[in-house]
Amino acid sequence: MVGRTIAQDLATRYAVTVADHHQGNLDLLQTGVAKIQTDLSVAKNVEDVIRDADLVIGAVPGFMGYKTLETVINAGKNVVDISFFPEDALALDALAKSKNVTAVVDCGVAPGMDNILLGFHYSRMKVQSFTCMVGGLPRVRTMPFQYKAPFSPVDVLEEYTRPARLIENGNIVVKPALSEPHLVEFDQAGTLEAFNTDGLRSLLFTMPVREMKELTLRYPGHRQLMEDFSRMGFFDSTPVTVNGVQISPIEFTAKMFFPKWKYEDGEQDITVMRVIISGTENEKPKTYTYDLYDTYDAKTNTRSMSRTTGFTCTAVATMLLEGTYGEKGIIVPEYLGKDTAHVKFVLEYLKQRGVEYKRTVR
Repeated sequence: MVGRTIAQDLATRYAVTVADHHQGNLDLLQTGVAKIQTDLSVAKNVEDVIRDADLVIGAVPGFMGYKTLETVINAGKNVVDISFFPEDALALDALAKSKNVTAVVDCGVAPGMDNILLGFHYSRMKVQSFTCMVGGLPRVRTMPFQYKAPFSPVDVLEEYTRPARLIENGNIVVKPALSEPHLVEFDQAGTLEAFNTDGLRSLLFTMPVREMKELTLRYPGHRQLMEDFSRMGFFDSTPVTVNGVQISPIEFTAKMFFPKWKYEDGEQDITVMRVIISGTENEKPKTYTYDLYDTYDAKTNTRSMSRTTGFTCTAVATMLLEGTYGEKGIIVPEYLGKDTAHVKFVLEYLKQRGVEYKRTVR
């Protein structure tokens, strides 16, 4: 869903090849993009499809993201990745440097754009608190779920099960996923419910900020339904035996949810995001707030989550392809934020494609 948007954006300027396991996904791509059907869970297949590439984009499901990235780095290819795998990408830093590879990871909307914004302000002020609230939602609320999945359903369910790591008083604190729900008002989206999820990722270790948290946004009521499913065991990963057959509950649930969480052709979605960065600048208290409200693009039939995630990725990919960024190793997005020129480029690139972050300063 997001990979298609990435491919089509880059194909306006570069020769693009897309590899996917499912022919149906490839059939959705526009003409002018080379297509290869192959099983990317096999490292040899990944090596084959990237052999002649100048740059690789990783847009696979999270459960296979780390191994795929490792294979790409071992092949000596620069890469920008949005797979959001649970493993620590920084563990591949030494390998990437030894292969003279630039590997930008977590390069989407969140994680991704929020990291870039924090990295920018962290280099220019003493940041004391950072909050990111983000959610991709169907424009029309439909019971009982009030939700559709703009990316892999298994990865969505992972957000609802993985314990959330936050920073409180300078220390990492672990809280249950879906915890501490509260309502937040947005001008265009109205009332949404925010709750803890494990989205800080590399920021836990690269940005020593006293207070940090990432919250997922949903329509009120969805969170409670997901908590009920979780308590019943439907999100467990430990296989259970049913009539002599072992089944992973979370994989079964994802299969059952997918038809109900799948966007229909032309069905509209929205992305709502708010990043709040507070601290002192020039010895004065300062708070920067970035708000994003993005909608489905009917002209190109492109979902908002695909746009906001995909265009952040392609902006950074363009920087690598054009040679304006080339630091080697595992590059988390907050590192990009240190350079004003890089931040301006990404924000302008997004704005040209209708994705605009509105900044207020207090």
